[in-house]
Amino acid sequence: MSKLMVGGQAVIEGVMMRGPKKVATAVRDPNGKIAIEVKPVHSITERFPLLKKPLLRGTVALIESLVLGIRSLSYSAKMAGEEDEQLTDREMAGTIVFALVLASILFIAIPTGAAKLFHTITEDPVFLNLMEGVLRLIIFLLYIWGISRMKDIRRVFQYHGAEHKTIFCYEAGQPLTVENVQQFSRFHPRCGTAFLLIVMLVSIFVFAFLGWPDLWLRITSRILLLPVVAGISYEIIRLAGRSEHPVVRLAIMPGLWLQYLTTRPPEDAMVEVAIESLKAVLPEEEILAGSGSYLPTDVETAETAETADGHTAAIAVN
Repeated sequence: MSKLMVGGQAVIEGVMMRGPKKVATAVRDPNGKIAIEVKPVHSITERFPLLKKPLLRGTVALIESLVLGIRSLSYSAKMAGEEDEQLTDREMAGTIVFALVLASILFIAIPTGAAKLFHTITEDPVFLNLMEGVLRLIIFLLYIWGISRMKDIRRVFQYHGAEHKTIFCYEAGQPLTVENVQQFSRFHPRCGTAFLLIVMLVSIFVFAFLGWPDLWLRITSRILLLPVVAGISYEIIRLAGRSEHPVVRLAIMPGLWLQYLTTRPPEDAMVEVAIESLKAVLPEEEILAGSGSYLPTDVETAETAETADGHTAAIAVN
């Protein structure tokens, strides 16, 4: 039986898993139980098949992952007892806009502005653009290193490791038990962190030949070209996930090294959460075919269903 393409994300005290038809967020609540929210997932590429084409699908995947990730983070914060309510659609939109603006300032405006300091060395625009890219990469790595030292983030990174191990176990066709999952690596080639690093590296080459206009034009050009950079990076990460070619393996090594910072060895209880999240997005027949013995965990699941007016309603599954 061929395996489904699944991906995931660590959240607060939990893991989000996305399959072709469903997205599930499993969270360990303050009482020690695992709560799961399961929702159908509908990609915009289903309505517009053109967006499935190479270079276009990368931008779509990035935007959809950002939206799903923020929704899952909101749910996990509520279930983990850190927030009273989940974000509304308007609040989520505001959060996404704020995140994009902050990222633009941190990884676009600051590096391209600071690269002007290299004018004392040369006026060559290619060199200045390359130095901007190097500064962007340094800021990115310092940011990852800085947040990795925060206690709460380290725990999220443990769940990140649990997510990777669980997906590896599933892809290997092994029964999803804690013992099996813990035997696998926490470094996965399709990791979102690796994708971001590839974005940083690809942007160095894409922006290198744009000349050196004034600051605002440089910032604008980089923002407008982000879909191109994301599209190229997405195709690279897809190739890395299914190729064993030595050149491809070598190319993704920096992304795997970076996961020494963004993942941590997970506790068994964290692996349990990741397993339950993955099980929730798999077809029942595949779970039964590859299970062996699944976890008899105390789980509370909220699964969404379409109501008559087209909205979603939560259904408790015991």
